[in-house]
Amino acid sequence: MCAHVLLAEDDARQAEVLRRYLESEGHEATVVHDGEAALASARRRPPDLLVLDLMMPKLDGLQVCRLLRQESDLLVLMLTARSGEDDLLLGLDLGADDYLTKPYSPRELMARVRTLLRRVRVAPHDTGVCRVGRLTVDEARHAVTAGGMPVDCTPGEFAILAAMARQPGRVFTRGQLLEHTSGIDRESTDRTIDVHVMNLRRKIEENPRRPVQLLTVYGVGYKLIAGGH
Repeated sequence: MCAHVLLAEDDARQAEVLRRYLESEGHEATVVHDGEAALASARRRPPDLLVLDLMMPKLDGLQVCRLLRQESDLLVLMLTARSGEDDLLLGLDLGADDYLTKPYSPRELMARVRTLLRRVRVAPHDTGVCRVGRLTVDEARHAVTAGGMPVDCTPGEFAILAAMARQPGRVFTRGQLLEHTSGIDRESTDRTIDVHVMNLRRKIEENPRRPVQLLTVYGVGYKLIAGGH
Protein backbone atom coordinates (compact mmCIF):
# COMPACT_ATOMS: atom_id res chain seq x y z
CA MET A 1 0.00 0.00 0.00
CA CYS A 2 1.84 3.09 -1.24
CA ALA A 3 1.06 6.41 0.41
CA HIS A 4 2.26 9.98 0.60
CA VAL A 5 3.77 10.47 4.06
CA LEU A 6 4.67 13.90 5.41
CA LEU A 7 7.46 13.53 7.98
CA ALA A 8 7.88 16.50 10.34
CA GLU A 9 11.01 15.85 12.41
CA ASP A 10 13.55 18.47 13.49
CA ASP A 11 16.33 15.90 13.96
CA ALA A 12 17.77 15.78 10.44
CA ARG A 13 19.60 12.49 10.98
CA GLN A 14 16.53 10.74 12.37
CA ALA A 15 14.38 12.18 9.59
CA GLU A 16 16.74 10.79 6.97
CA VAL A 17 16.64 7.32 8.51
CA LEU A 18 12.85 7.36 8.57
CA ARG A 19 12.66 8.69 5.02
CA ARG A 20 14.74 5.76 3.79
CA TYR A 21 12.55 3.26 5.61
CA LEU A 22 9.39 4.82 4.20
CA GLU A 23 10.72 4.85 0.66
CA SER A 24 11.98 1.27 0.99
CA GLU A 25 8.35 0.21 1.50
CA GLY A 26 7.20 2.13 -1.56
CA HIS A 27 5.89 5.24 0.13
CA GLU A 28 6.55 8.79 -1.03
CA ALA A 29 8.10 10.78 1.80
CA THR A 30 8.18 14.56 2.16
CA VAL A 31 10.46 15.77 4.97
CA VAL A 32 10.20 19.08 6.84
CA HIS A 33 12.01 20.21 9.99
CA ASP A 34 9.73 22.71 11.73
CA GLY A 35 6.07 23.17 12.56
CA GLU A 36 5.39 26.02 10.16
CA ALA A 37 6.80 24.01 7.26
CA ALA A 38 4.71 21.01 8.31
CA LEU A 39 1.54 23.10 8.35
CA ALA A 40 2.29 24.70 4.98
CA SER A 41 3.16 21.38 3.33
CA ALA A 42 0.04 19.63 4.67
CA ARG A 43 -2.16 22.45 3.41
CA ARG A 44 -0.45 22.59 0.04
CA ARG A 45 -0.63 18.86 -0.56
CA PRO A 46 -2.54 16.90 2.08
CA PRO A 47 -0.66 13.67 2.86
CA ASP A 48 -2.15 10.25 3.53
CA LEU A 49 -0.28 10.28 6.84
CA LEU A 50 1.49 12.94 8.88
CA VAL A 51 4.31 11.69 11.13
CA LEU A 52 4.59 14.62 13.51
CA ASP A 53 7.30 15.28 16.09
CA LEU A 54 5.91 16.93 19.21
CA MET A 55 8.93 19.13 19.94
CA MET A 56 9.70 21.30 16.90
CA PRO A 57 10.75 24.92 16.36
CA LYS A 58 8.35 27.69 15.29
CA LEU A 59 5.21 25.62 15.94
CA ASP A 60 5.20 22.51 18.09
CA GLY A 61 3.43 19.32 17.12
CA LEU A 62 0.42 19.98 19.33
CA GLN A 63 -0.17 23.36 17.67
CA VAL A 64 0.18 21.82 14.21
CA CYS A 65 -2.20 19.00 15.09
CA ARG A 66 -4.75 21.41 16.56
CA LEU A 67 -4.74 23.61 13.45
CA LEU A 68 -4.90 20.75 10.95
CA ARG A 69 -7.70 19.02 12.85
CA GLN A 70 -9.84 22.10 12.29
CA GLU A 71 -9.38 21.66 8.54
CA SER A 72 -9.15 17.94 7.78
CA ASP A 73 -9.20 14.38 9.12
CA LEU A 74 -5.79 13.28 7.86
CA LEU A 75 -3.97 10.57 9.78
CA VAL A 76 -1.56 11.82 12.45
CA LEU A 77 1.14 9.73 14.13
CA MET A 78 2.72 11.82 16.87
CA LEU A 79 6.34 11.34 18.01
CA THR A 80 7.64 12.61 21.32
CA ALA A 81 10.49 12.32 23.77
CA ARG A 82 8.01 12.98 26.57
CA SER A 83 6.55 9.95 28.27
CA GLY A 84 4.02 11.61 30.56
CA GLU A 85 0.42 10.47 30.41
CA ASP A 86 -0.81 14.08 30.21
CA ASP A 87 1.06 14.57 26.93
CA LEU A 88 -0.39 11.35 25.56
CA LEU A 89 -3.94 12.33 26.44
CA LEU A 90 -3.52 15.88 25.14
CA GLY A 91 -2.17 14.59 21.83
CA LEU A 92 -5.06 12.15 21.45
CA ASP A 93 -7.60 14.74 22.52
CA LEU A 94 -6.35 17.04 19.77
CA GLY A 95 -6.94 14.28 17.24
CA ALA A 96 -3.71 12.30 16.93
CA ASP A 97 -4.42 8.73 15.83
CA ASP A 98 -1.32 7.16 17.32
CA TYR A 99 1.47 8.18 19.66
CA LEU A 100 5.02 6.82 19.70
CA THR A 101 7.48 7.64 22.47
CA LYS A 102 11.19 8.11 21.82
CA PRO A 103 13.47 6.28 21.69
CA TYR A 104 11.83 3.90 19.22
CA SER A 105 13.11 1.69 16.45
CA PRO A 106 12.40 2.59 12.82
CA ARG A 107 10.86 -0.87 12.45
CA GLU A 108 8.39 -0.11 15.21
CA LEU A 109 7.44 3.15 13.53
CA MET A 110 6.94 1.38 10.21
CA ALA A 111 4.68 -1.16 11.89
CA ARG A 112 2.57 1.72 13.21
CA VAL A 113 2.49 3.31 9.75
CA ARG A 114 1.29 0.08 8.14
CA THR A 115 -1.40 -0.38 10.78
CA LEU A 116 -2.69 3.17 10.48
CA LEU A 117 -2.91 3.06 6.70
CA ARG A 118 -4.55 -0.35 6.75
CA ARG A 119 -7.18 0.46 9.36
CA VAL A 120 -8.65 3.52 7.68
CA ARG A 121 -8.80 2.25 4.12
CA VAL A 122 -11.92 0.29 3.38
CA ALA A 123 -11.54 -3.04 1.66
CA PRO A 124 -13.24 -3.27 -1.78
CA HIS A 125 -15.88 -5.74 -0.56
CA ASP A 126 -16.63 -3.78 2.61
CA THR A 127 -18.68 -0.87 1.33
CA GLY A 128 -21.89 -1.16 3.36
CA VAL A 129 -23.75 1.54 5.22
CA CYS A 130 -24.49 0.77 8.88
CA ARG A 131 -27.45 2.38 10.61
CA VAL A 132 -27.78 2.19 14.36
CA GLY A 133 -30.64 4.30 15.69
CA ARG A 134 -30.07 7.92 14.68
CA LEU A 135 -26.48 7.13 13.67
CA THR A 136 -25.32 6.27 10.13
CA VAL A 137 -21.81 5.09 9.31
CA ASP A 138 -20.83 4.91 5.62
CA GLU A 139 -17.46 3.17 5.42
CA ALA A 140 -17.03 3.58 1.67
CA ARG A 141 -17.37 7.36 1.93
CA HIS A 142 -15.80 7.60 5.38
CA ALA A 143 -18.87 9.55 6.47
CA VAL A 144 -20.90 9.66 9.67
CA THR A 145 -24.21 11.34 10.40
CA ALA A 146 -26.09 11.65 13.68
CA GLY A 147 -29.74 12.60 13.42
CA GLY A 148 -29.12 13.48 9.79
CA MET A 149 -26.34 15.92 10.59
CA PRO A 150 -22.77 15.26 9.38
CA VAL A 151 -20.20 14.38 12.03
CA ASP A 152 -16.47 14.97 11.55
CA CYS A 153 -14.45 12.08 12.96
CA THR A 154 -10.74 11.52 13.08
CA PRO A 155 -9.61 8.27 11.42
CA GLY A 156 -9.11 6.65 14.80
CA GLU A 157 -12.58 7.65 15.99
CA PHE A 158 -14.10 6.48 12.72
CA ALA A 159 -12.39 3.09 12.95
CA ILE A 160 -13.84 2.53 16.43
CA LEU A 161 -17.31 3.70 15.44
CA ALA A 162 -17.37 1.61 12.26
CA ALA A 163 -16.32 -1.53 14.12
CA MET A 164 -19.08 -1.07 16.69
CA ALA A 165 -21.70 -0.11 14.09
CA ARG A 166 -21.09 -3.37 12.23
CA GLN A 167 -22.11 -5.27 15.35
CA PRO A 168 -24.57 -3.14 17.33
CA GLY A 169 -25.18 -4.39 20.83
CA ARG A 170 -21.90 -6.29 21.03
CA VAL A 171 -19.68 -5.38 23.95
CA PHE A 172 -16.12 -4.56 22.85
CA THR A 173 -13.22 -4.56 25.26
CA ARG A 174 -10.75 -1.72 25.01
CA GLY A 175 -8.17 -4.15 23.65
CA GLN A 176 -10.52 -5.24 20.87
CA LEU A 177 -11.24 -1.64 19.93
CA LEU A 178 -7.55 -0.88 19.93
CA GLU A 179 -7.07 -3.54 17.24
CA HIS A 180 -9.29 -1.44 14.98
CA THR A 181 -7.22 1.68 15.51
CA SER A 182 -3.49 1.95 15.72
CA GLY A 183 -2.04 0.03 18.64
CA ILE A 184 -0.92 2.52 21.28
CA ASP A 185 1.70 1.51 23.86
CA ARG A 186 0.22 -1.23 26.03
CA GLU A 187 0.39 0.71 29.27
CA SER A 188 -1.78 3.41 27.73
CA THR A 189 -4.35 1.17 26.04
CA ASP A 190 -7.32 1.85 28.33
CA ARG A 191 -6.84 5.62 28.38
CA THR A 192 -6.34 5.74 24.63
CA ILE A 193 -9.70 4.14 23.89
CA ASP A 194 -11.42 6.13 26.64
CA VAL A 195 -10.29 9.41 25.05
CA HIS A 196 -11.57 8.35 21.62
CA VAL A 197 -14.93 7.30 23.11
CA MET A 198 -15.20 10.56 25.05
CA ASN A 199 -14.60 12.53 21.85
CA LEU A 200 -17.13 10.43 19.94
CA ARG A 201 -19.78 11.03 22.58
CA ARG A 202 -19.28 14.76 22.23
CA LYS A 203 -19.95 14.41 18.53
CA ILE A 204 -22.79 11.86 18.28
CA GLU A 205 -24.72 12.12 21.53
CA GLU A 206 -27.28 14.83 22.19
CA ASN A 207 -26.11 14.84 25.83
CA PRO A 208 -22.57 13.44 26.08
CA ARG A 209 -22.85 13.27 29.88
CA ARG A 210 -25.83 10.94 29.54
CA PRO A 211 -25.14 8.86 26.44
CA VAL A 212 -27.93 6.73 25.04
CA GLN A 213 -26.05 5.08 22.16
CA LEU A 214 -22.35 4.74 22.93
CA LEU A 215 -22.55 3.08 26.33
CA THR A 216 -20.04 1.98 28.93
CA VAL A 217 -20.28 -1.61 30.12
CA TYR A 218 -18.52 -1.30 33.45
CA GLY A 219 -15.60 -3.62 33.95
CA VAL A 220 -15.71 -4.73 30.31
CA GLY A 221 -15.69 -1.98 27.69
CA TYR A 222 -18.18 -0.28 25.39
CA LYS A 223 -21.13 -1.04 23.13
CA LEU A 224 -23.16 0.84 20.51
CA ILE A 225 -26.95 0.53 20.55
CA ALA A 226 -29.88 2.16 18.80
CA GLY A 227 -30.81 4.19 21.85
CA GLY A 228 -34.09 5.84 22.52
CA HIS A 229 -34.34 8.10 19.41
